[in-house]
Amino acid sequence: MTRELRMGLLKMLPGLLISAFFLWWTFRGFKLATLESIRLVAPLWIVGLVAGTCASYWLRSYRWWRMMRSAGSKLNTCFRVLITSLAANNILPLRIGDVMRIFTYAPDLNASPSVILSTVILEKLLDILTLVLLLVVTVHTGKGLPPKTRVLVRTLLVISGGGLIVMVVGARALVRPIKAVFAKLPPSLAKLAKIEHWLLLALDAIRQIGIVGMVWLFCLSLVIWLCESMLYFSAMRMIGLQASTGATLDWGAPLQAVSLANFAFLVPSAPGGIGPFEWACQNALRLHSVSSSAAGLFGLLIHLWLLVTITGVGGAMFFVHRLHQARRKPLLEEIEELPAELP
Repeated sequence: MTRELRMGLLKMLPGLLISAFFLWWTFRGFKLATLESIRLVAPLWIVGLVAGTCASYWLRSYRWWRMMRSAGSKLNTCFRVLITSLAANNILPLRIGDVMRIFTYAPDLNASPSVILSTVILEKLLDILTLVLLLVVTVHTGKGLPPKTRVLVRTLLVISGGGLIVMVVGARALVRPIKAVFAKLPPSLAKLAKIEHWLLLALDAIRQIGIVGMVWLFCLSLVIWLCESMLYFSAMRMIGLQASTGATLDWGAPLQAVSLANFAFLVPSAPGGIGPFEWACQNALRLHSVSSSAAGLFGLLIHLWLLVTITGVGGAMFFVHRLHQARRKPLLEEIEELPAELP
């Protein structure tokens, strides 16, 4: 075992401990009767589950292709690279899938790593804005978000939405002021130079896409997350998930579960977000009077579905592509050559 591999495993330990803590916290006091009560109540909703999953991830690929097409990237290549990188994120530490998308697959996409990085940053900005918007729309559903959380969500919406609008309208004009601000900062704050680099890349991507293109990308982002909400909603109906009172869950339950569960990926943890995802999904459904055991179990089941499908499809696409690239280096060698972090 090389020193680099040992250090990599050591870096994984805190994430594994965090995941273990969140899993314990989510499933403490779990009742086995809840697991035994899970039934396939409405099998027809499997269609919605599969359709929502396929539509969500195909549209993600299409959205990314809209950002990458100026570089000459093909839609099928963008789909393969994106799903493969998501699969890698599910099983490898330190978001290696995103790093592979930027560096390993740059030749496949006919683009430089800097161009790909700018689209990845823009992708994250659009997702954060859309998820915050979904939370704002559902703020009064169920028991309603706690008052402090409502203030935080609305503040995030203003910051993310306002920031993106300013960047879209003044992408070219903002370059010089940003450089001037960072130039005045002390050299000791070296990490801030990386933030400057990311901001300038995002601005360049926005400038090339244009205002009309950004509006279209935002609409696509909204449809993407509504499709993902559809798969949550279908899963709820499929197993007959209800509130503790026996009432049917309102429309806000899947939207809040999608939003909070995906924000949980911001918490450092094991690959795939195991632990924080289940905890966030549980807390979202508890706002809609679902019991803790049932809410936690649903979070685990929907997470397993996403992990198995995306990792399975992405892994299959990866190996099929590797068969046609026999001269490429072994995967472990490629991973060892990747940067330790994003540029």
